[in-house]
Amino acid sequence: MQRKGERRRASPKVLVAAALAGLVLAGTAVGIATAVGNKSSPPVPTATRGSLATGLPGAAEVQRLFVGIPQHGNVLGSPRARATMIEYVDPQCPYCREFESAVMPDIIRRFVRTGKLKIEARTIAFIGQDSLRGRDAALAAGQQGRLFNFMQLLYFNQGTENSGWLSSDFVKRVAVSIPGLDVPRLTGAAGSAAVLSQANRLEAEATADRVSGTPTVYVGRTGSKPKVVALQSPDDERTLVTAIQRAGG
Repeated sequence: MQRKGERRRASPKVLVAAALAGLVLAGTAVGIATAVGNKSSPPVPTATRGSLATGLPGAAEVQRLFVGIPQHGNVLGSPRARATMIEYVDPQCPYCREFESAVMPDIIRRFVRTGKLKIEARTIAFIGQDSLRGRDAALAAGQQGRLFNFMQLLYFNQGTENSGWLSSDFVKRVAVSIPGLDVPRLTGAAGSAAVLSQANRLEAEATADRVSGTPTVYVGRTGSKPKVVALQSPDDERTLVTAIQRAGG
């Protein structure tokens, strides 16, 4: 059993399975996490365009957090930002959920929205099949400039690891909760060669960086080699803020 300060770590068997598959809260978020794969789940929305009218819990909060901030693929923030943060995250990781829910909203408001920091999300999958499905859907959302919206809303509604919660139906529930998102385009792109190629690159980068757990975070001055941030716990905002400020953020 992991202590609070530990990251979610991958077993060798699951790492191999994820690689093979790739090749062929603090606050209100704690209360809104939900299990989707049960019999009482409502019908899957049929909307083709995302809207808050069909939103999951937390959808309005996510929209407020990211609206007006530039997104391109898996990068959030101004390309001219002086500091860059790289985060390795898994859609199913409960420690990622705590980090993204408790720490990242404040980081985004203080440093990203003000143009001081840009964030590169390297979404990887080592926990299981649900991670793979979530990773690919998030990368597909990135084609529409909404990867960060998708991942944040996913964390706000995260289910139990490898329980089947992150199904194709749940991907649609998340997609229809993001204003303006083209749902059929996302679901079609999730299994595309372009998404698979990007996923393989991210997994290769994680291997090169010897990522063994999530979240793993690097921060540095834009254009220079970033350094790993030794978070003491998933809600260790102080250490991250210090690293960003030292990098010029």
